[in-house]
Amino acid sequence: MATLLTASKMPLGCGCKGIRSCLLCEPLKEIGSGQLSSAEQRKATFVYCPTSGLAVGEESSDFSGWVLPFSGVVLINDFVNEEEECIMTSVMDQDTWKVSQSGRRKQDYGPNVNFKKQKLKVGHFSGLPSFSKDIVKRMEEHSVLQGFQPVEQCNLDYDPQRGSAIDPHFDDWWLWGERLVTLNLLSETVLTMSCDSADKLELFRASSKTENTNHTSINGTSHKKPSMVDRETCSTTVPSSMQNNGQDPLTRCLPFSEVQVSIYLPRRSLVILSGDARLKWKHAIYREHIEHRRICCTFRELSAEFSAGGKEEELGKKLLDIALSFKGRPT
Repeated sequence: MATLLTASKMPLGCGCKGIRSCLLCEPLKEIGSGQLSSAEQRKATFVYCPTSGLAVGEESSDFSGWVLPFSGVVLINDFVNEEEECIMTSVMDQDTWKVSQSGRRKQDYGPNVNFKKQKLKVGHFSGLPSFSKDIVKRMEEHSVLQGFQPVEQCNLDYDPQRGSAIDPHFDDWWLWGERLVTLNLLSETVLTMSCDSADKLELFRASSKTENTNHTSINGTSHKKPSMVDRETCSTTVPSSMQNNGQDPLTRCLPFSEVQVSIYLPRRSLVILSGDARLKWKHAIYREHIEHRRICCTFRELSAEFSAGGKEEELGKKLLDIALSFKGRPT
């Protein structure tokens, strides 16, 4: 049983509550958060390949040579250049970072929201930051982001010295729409996807070319590096058994709850989650995947309820007008 700390006893710079913890407060607790649990370590790990849309079984595991279709993820490498990254992060550091849970710090540009009661107020929301104007405009160049109008931007600061992490979770879908867009800055990391469902998912035998996938080492753990996979290799990993014209395919079934999918996020890349990746699979960043300081900027659009034709359309329009003025400061 964890020994929980009251707010008045939390160490300086720690924003952890309940079972959440970081390296600043864990010496005072019996257990910590943000690390892979024994149950999660036992899960079958697959690594997402962005050019094929498949998750490939990790080598040296029982699932090497097996793949599963994994929809709803788009990864865009080098979405910003090094100079833009430097300017953006320097501007962020001129503002105050608020302490958050599990060793994170945050800056939020958005309305004041109570998700449990499903209530929101404009509050001190003054728009997205000016440095994001060109970033949002650049998003429009990609078909997957057609019509994407972010109404909120949340910057999160991860640091290995604080043991920063974020547990598996869904982003709210009462207020936020289907597409979640995150810009990954300052260092690479791994986004881990998991699903609590006991339903079965089907695995397929992969072609032998899957074995040519490159790897990267993160904190001593070998991870396939999907962004480095040769496009031709990825495109040929679609197993022939998936196109078997009625013949019995060579397949294998597992409960969703026994699988996790690792998505390698290169520095300065943009990742978009939608569909099943947004609504069916939880996402997390584990402590072991934060080697250096990392800043991520997550952009969220409005749900149907706050969009054209929704019952909160007028409020949604007001929020968008504020957001897209790009005159904001952190709330």
